[in-house]
Amino acid sequence: MTIVVDSSTVAAALVDDGPDGTWARDGLRANALAAPAHLYVEASNVLRRAVLAQRLGREVAALAHQDLLQLPAMVFPFEALGDRVWELHPTVTAYDAAFVALAEELEAPLWTLDRKLVGASGPRCAFRTPDR
Repeated sequence: MTIVVDSSTVAAALVDDGPDGTWARDGLRANALAAPAHLYVEASNVLRRAVLAQRLGREVAALAHQDLLQLPAMVFPFEALGDRVWELHPTVTAYDAAFVALAEELEAPLWTLDRKLVGASGPRCAFRTPDR
């Protein structure tokens, strides 16, 4: 099955040793992955922020970043998603809307740890979270 993964799910898979990380790793291993192209930039920034906040060591983050670069996702350009991203602008950030738009287009579930996104009005895709 193909799933759309957002940066929260990918970052958890890379560096979270708790239940969210286990859930994310299991999902990434068991499914074909799809994402908008900015997934890699967003996930890289999550690692950066964790290092700067001293929640993650530089060496661990560097290894996670290398794993990120090897993530086998089908990547989709913004242009293919842009119209739907704009339709969602009243309730969803453009960053998140690209993940939603792709999930809708592929009729695939969006795997996320972002509870605010899951609760937003407008998205028509199915969401998967550790508790859903």
